[in-house]
Amino acid sequence: MHITTSGQPALDLGFGNYTCNWGTHFCGLYETQAERDAIIMGYLAQGMLAGDLQCHCPVERTPEDFLHEFPKHCPHCEKHMADTTRLQILSAKTLYYPDGKFSPWAMDDSLNAIFEKSQRDGKRNVRAAAEMDWALEAIPGVDNLMAYESRLNYFINAKPWISICLYDVTKFDGKTIMQVLQTHPYTISQGVVTQNPFFQDPDIWLAKNAPEFLRRG
Repeated sequence: MHITTSGQPALDLGFGNYTCNWGTHFCGLYETQAERDAIIMGYLAQGMLAGDLQCHCPVERTPEDFLHEFPKHCPHCEKHMADTTRLQILSAKTLYYPDGKFSPWAMDDSLNAIFEKSQRDGKRNVRAAAEMDWALEAIPGVDNLMAYESRLNYFINAKPWISICLYDVTKFDGKTIMQVLQTHPYTISQGVVTQNPFFQDPDIWLAKNAPEFLRRG
């Protein structure tokens, strides 16, 4: 089933027989590890097959454990796993708070650096995915997480990039999940991909909830 998510070319999401278009920001909501893996393993495996750059931030398992498990779901991936132009597995600290503090502005710089390098390395499409459990820790600046999620829609727009932000609904409270829904235009839940009726354009969401982050970086 194709979900039209932008005017960009289509891609196979790798799970549920879904296709969509590049330039899309999903929240993946799940309750069990099996449900999480049904999303992430298929998504990344399909991207490896297509030659995309995969950037993944596992949290509920270590990066080392992910690298051990991934080939079981993707036998054709093993020969490419050492190629950092095809696969980058990042810890939460490395990606989100390398200096010990989370900042939406710093994330602009980090993601732009990843994207620019991906284009120098042969103009690869980028599939990003991250487990968001790290945000449950008392990390300085983490209160600005939803401002980052809203701003991510600015960054992804018109790029050959897809992000899936994975939230365990058994760990995050209802208020946070509602904010997640307000900042992601598409959802993945129980294996179903849908356009999200709760999504608010970042200009609107940021003006109301975090005006200090409204300007474009």
